Amino acid sequence: MEENTAPNLEQNGEMTTKTHFTGKVTLVSLAGAKIDLGDGLTGLIHISQIKTADGQPIKRVSDVLKPGDSIEVWVKRVRKDRVELTMFEPLLYDWRDLKPDMIVKGKVIRLETFGAFVDIGAEKSGLLHVSELSHGYVRNPTDLLKEGEEIEVKVIEVDRKKKQIKLSMKALEAEPVKEEENVEAAKPTRGKKGSKKSKSESTGETETQSEPDPTAMELAYREAMTKEKSKNQDASHNKKEKQGLKDQEDLLTRTLEQKVQTK
Repeated sequence: MEENTAPNLEQNGEMTTKTHFTGKVTLVSLAGAKIDLGDGLTGLIHISQIKTADGQPIKRVSDVLKPGDSIEVWVKRVRKDRVELTMFEPLLYDWRDLKPDMIVKGKVIRLETFGAFVDIGAEKSGLLHVSELSHGYVRNPTDLLKEGEEIEVKVIEVDRKKKQIKLSMKALEAEPVKEEENVEAAKPTRGKKGSKKSKSESTGETETQSEPDPTAMELAYREAMTKEKSKNQDASHNKKEKQGLKDQEDLLTRTLEQKVQTK
């Protein structure tokens, strides 16, 4: 096989990894084949990158390819002296290509109660959790999706170590506007409990000023004062009762003494 098959890459900016071509076999050898890509471009395909219809390994290139055959190929690698091709369709996204916030298209390949698996052209399918389907409540993914459906999703997380891709549909939707009715604003202004009216009432204008809420220390002080007042009241009441009993005893004593003297 001829080795000097590298195209003029400066003149052809489209010649990059994963570029797809429909080429024609021009030469077959034991190691592989030479492919005419058109517009003066040629590439080499190694025997390991030749695909059979039944997926079985090949023993000889000539058993699969013959000069003049038209085949589908992709650019596997671009070197200085040659362009290496493959008949195996490459992944659309390598792990290094996937980034959060990327918007990609994919096909729903499986539905589960917890979500859907979507093929976006990566090594692993991405998980579209049921909570990421919509801003509203979704009971089951089958309410919105069906297998084989083409959808657009946003990549929200990529874990290369665990080989996990998390996707979202609701991230592409505008968040619903929450209508908050300000009931207080619609009602006329009224003074709160404990509010004081200012002197502006004399001019016909009513102005309310709400008393600030007491602090914890103020509450504790008030409670202590209330208990002390109650204690003092109880002590005073007990003192009055004792004085009354003493007065009754004195009166009884004086009465008895007078009866004794009159005898």
